[in-house]
This record gives sequence, structure tokens and C-alpha cells, in this order.
Amino acid sequence: METIAAIATPPGRGAIAIVRASGPMAGELAARLVREHLSPHYARRVEIVDERGTPLDQGVAIFAPGPHSYTGEDLLELHVHGSPVVARDVLRAMLACGARLAGPGEFTRRAFENGKMDLSAAAAVAELIEAESRAAARAALANLTGGLRAEITRLANDVEDLLERLAAAIDFPDEVSDPPRSQLQDRIESLSAELRDLLATGEVGRLVREGTTVAIVGPPNAGKSSLLNALLGEERALVSEVPGTTRDTIEESITVAGVPVRLIDTAGIHAHADRIESAGIDRTMRALEQAQIALVVIDGSQPPEEQSRNVLSLTAEHERIVFFNKADLGMTGASDINGAIIGSVFQKETLGALRAAIAHLGWNDERVDLSRPHLATVVEFDAASAALEALVHARETLEIGDPIDLIAGDLREARAALRKITGEEATEEMLDGIFARFCIGK
Repeated sequence: METIAAIATPPGRGAIAIVRASGPMAGELAARLVREHLSPHYARRVEIVDERGTPLDQGVAIFAPGPHSYTGEDLLELHVHGSPVVARDVLRAMLACGARLAGPGEFTRRAFENGKMDLSAAAAVAELIEAESRAAARAALANLTGGLRAEITRLANDVEDLLERLAAAIDFPDEVSDPPRSQLQDRIESLSAELRDLLATGEVGRLVREGTTVAIVGPPNAGKSSLLNALLGEERALVSEVPGTTRDTIEESITVAGVPVRLIDTAGIHAHADRIESAGIDRTMRALEQAQIALVVIDGSQPPEEQSRNVLSLTAEHERIVFFNKADLGMTGASDINGAIIGSVFQKETLGALRAAIAHLGWNDERVDLSRPHLATVVEFDAASAALEALVHARETLEIGDPIDLIAGDLREARAALRKITGEEATEEMLDGIFARFCIGK
């Protein structure tokens, strides 16, 4: 087994940088680069030198012998001052002493291969690193602590129990009778229902991690930029009474009920635009096409005009929220559109109604219990879906009256699919796909 090394902290300057090495040479690296005795699992302030003994920095060294380490192998961490130059010099010294540069996620992959965590927990490490909201971090932590593994292992064991009962009846027909067909149907349907629930919870978990996109669209001078500023609570977009001030898209993020929402303020849509405005409108149309929700802002204080009607017609087939703005100036232009919000960007109640509308349209107000295990990766979704499909086929076989032993193959497929989630039957291709998402050094 080779010894791997990498910088574990993000690029750029900081208070500290961490350079780590894992593998059989970790103890030798400690002896050469620190030259002081390191008690296992204790942090010690030391002088760090390169392979020739030239001082590099004053820092902190921690040595964790395997298997009691993150990777399950001998692990050395050197905490140095956060200069990129110092961190690179320490890494270069490790490589000069015989280590090799680690690949993306290789430290965590070794932790998985050495039994320190299952595959779902390893995938949760990447989710936790990438979390952009408190809700996403909590959801990842639920899997990192083994919640998903426990849930999937229980389901796989239930399928295994059904297989054992079938096997006993097939191998010893004179001594063991077939399980009652209705009982098998009920147990398989119960397992299927749990998988459906897990898949549904995973969709909400995906939303918590990835969020949704809202394009703020409308005719010029309807208050789109004012709305963006109001939702953000800061002056991000330039606001003017002159129509057409916004000529490009502006993107910012907020959190609504724990879900990250990417807001895109767009150029006003109107027919008579100059060349620069036309380019901005083209970007508006692309943003509208890519967004999950269109937040249509109309000036409700003015009588309905062609530009407003055009925008409403343009977004009619899109998931949308219609907002008639400037209620503080009168509402002569508000139309009778089902579910439309009438108010002003300067009113707290209006902003609350808009946030509620985003939550309702974006995820149907569903609130996920973030302490519960959930599916987080495409691999996990595919495996759970394959397990559910196999169970549904098994139940259909029982319902049409075919011999009971024919469902054994479906149950084996369901068991294998579930074990892919925990990594018990993961392929190299699956592992490569999961760990390729990681940064080098984790």
C-alpha cells in the first residue's frame, strides 16, 4: 500500500494550512520531517523541516497510528501557518521522502475500504463539504453518523429473512411449508412502502442541498430590482425610475424555510429595445427557461398595458408566481389572476407572502425531518429505485398466482441493490463516481 499525501485545506491564504499523509510511511515521514517523538493522538508544537533538514515552519504535528485514525491507516497531519508557499513546501518534502500525491477523495476512500465508514457515510462527507445552508449541513450529518446505513441494512435484512424462509421451503419441502402467500404479499408491500418513502424524502433532501432557482421577470420599471433588494435585505441591484436600468442578469441567493433559493433579477421584457437592451432580454429569456419558478412582477398601480400582458402570456405555461407591485400607489392595474399576490416590495407582509409562495410552489411546503436518513447521490437513488422495482415485480408475481419460488430472483436483486448503497456490493465504477466528487486532501 502506497503512502499518499496532500494539502487538506482550501487554496489561498489562511490562519493555518493542514498537510496530511496516510499509509505505512506516515511514521517515517514524522521521523524525518519533525525529528521529535510524537505521542499517538497528541498535538505537539514542533519545528518542521524538509527532506534535507532545512527548516520550513514552526507548527503542530499529530500522529494517529492505524487503525485508530480517519483512514484506518497510520496518519500524519502537519498544521502549518497558512501561507500557500509553506504548505506546498511541506507537501513537496513529503513527496520527496517517498509519498505520492493523493487523488480526489482518496483519504476518505481508504477510510471506506478499511471499514471506518460505509459508502453512504463516505458520500455524506462530500455533501457536508459542499453544504451551502445549515439545513443541507444537518441533512448530510444525519447520513454521516450512520443513519442511512442503519435504515438500508434493516431493509436488506428483512429481504434476506424472506429469502431464507423461501430457501428453507424449497430445500426441505417435506419439513418446511411454503410461507403463506398473503403474508409474503403484505411484507413485500410494507418494504416497498418504506422504499417509496425513502425515495420521496430523498427528493426533498436533494432540494435542501441544491435549492431552486427563481427568475424575477416582468416589464421595465415594475420593481424587479427593488424586489431583489428587499428579499436580500440589502441594496444589491441598481434601482432607478428610468425604465431599462437593469440590462443584464444579477444572481443572488437567499434561504427560504431552510432551502437555498437562487434569485435572478433580469432585464425588463419589452418590444422596443435598443441593441444592448435586446442582449439583456435574450439573457432574461434564457434565465426564464432554466429557472424552476418565474416570479412575474407587474406594476399594479398603472392600467394594464401591452408589455404586462405580453409577460403574463409568455409565462402562462411556466411554474410562476404573479406579483402585482406598488400597491402603495394604487391598484388600477391588478388583474384577476388566481393566486396573484398584491402588495408592495416595501411591505413586510408582502415579502412574507412571496417567500411562502416560493416554498409552496417550489416544494409544496413539505418540510423534511433533517435528522432522518435520506438518499443523497444518484447512485443511491438508482439503487433504491432498482430495489423497489424488484419488490414490485415480486408482488405482482404473487398476485397473479405464479409459484412462490419464482420471487426468489426478485428478492435477490432487491437485496443486492440495497447493499450497493452501503457499499457491500459496490462496483469499482460506482466507487470511482462517488469519490471523484471529492477534493484532493479529503
